[in-house]
Amino acid sequence: MTSRKSLRQQLHHIIFDYDTIPAKAFELVLIAAIFMSVTVVMLDTVRSIHDAWRPLLYGLEWFFTILFTIEYLIRLCATE
Repeated sequence: MTSRKSLRQQLHHIIFDYDTIPAKAFELVLIAAIFMSVTVVMLDTVRSIHDAWRPLLYGLEWFFTILFTIEYLIRLCATE
């Protein structure tokens, strides 16, 4: 009989271990999201870009804030 890992254990393995494809994919997606978030914040500091793209930049900032909040909560849930 094989023991099935709980969702919490699976999440912990994906988030905190780096030896599987899902774990590496999680890290790459997280790094890409961080890079895009920083880029959005930097673009928002340029007056002409801010004035032209204000609603989109505002929405993206909220998107990344919610995304990173969810990621943080998942990390808390996955902690053993």
